[in-house]
Amino acid sequence: MVIELRGVDVRFADRHALNRLDLTVTAGERVAVIGPSGAGKSTLIRLLNGTVRPSAGSVGVLGAELGGASARVLRGVQRRIGTIAQQFDLVSELRVVHNVNAGRLGHWSLWRSATSLVRPHEVAEARSALDRVGLADRIAQRSSTLSGGEQQRVAIARVLVQRPALVLADEPVASLDPARGAEIVALLHQVVADSGATLLASLHDVELARRDFDRVLGLREGRLMFDTAPSQLTSSMTDALYELGAVDGPSHPSPRDTWRRC
Repeated sequence: MVIELRGVDVRFADRHALNRLDLTVTAGERVAVIGPSGAGKSTLIRLLNGTVRPSAGSVGVLGAELGGASARVLRGVQRRIGTIAQQFDLVSELRVVHNVNAGRLGHWSLWRSATSLVRPHEVAEARSALDRVGLADRIAQRSSTLSGGEQQRVAIARVLVQRPALVLADEPVASLDPARGAEIVALLHQVVADSGATLLASLHDVELARRDFDRVLGLREGRLMFDTAPSQLTSSMTDALYELGAVDGPSHPSPRDTWRRC
């Protein structure tokens, strides 16, 4: 089992970000998590990569229990997890090769990491990863000069050199237009298919979740509202997920609006 959550709570002050969450994900699955803003999607990603600890319950990831894990065990698990964030998490003034090589830092000594900033190591591997995302010719370019879609491709190349068993993507296409977003999701699927990694991605775009993933999870107010195959996801399920209550606020687009944009 790649992910196994049992009765997980995450509380911040008096608010439940995740509430009695049970979830299992097996190797090679592609899982989308949808839900309104504030539903707990980003908290779930951070829980799974070990940057947030549970307030209660059991968090099993890649065979390790993260809730009470030592720093050494946690670092070992994190080396096997590639995380892609909405903001790309690139150092904008560094060259592309340095940002790609950041995926290797967990495997390198402190000395090797420091000297790579002066003279990059494993350039051939970085170039190969960039070639897979269509950016081999940008390896020496400053990351700040790239478009948003190109920066997200660099973030994927960084995950490629990390060689993870689990890829976590937190709203990876939220800042991109629908066409570029579809390209990035297709690229993520290609990466995990080639490597055999498991993919869990949080998305606002319901149609992308329906079209490109094996399972769709609906999260609202920290609770799992449904866990279904895309073919079984109905408009009434998504309407209830997004429109009951006021978690998402008046400015959040409805799923039907998202479908029309795509």
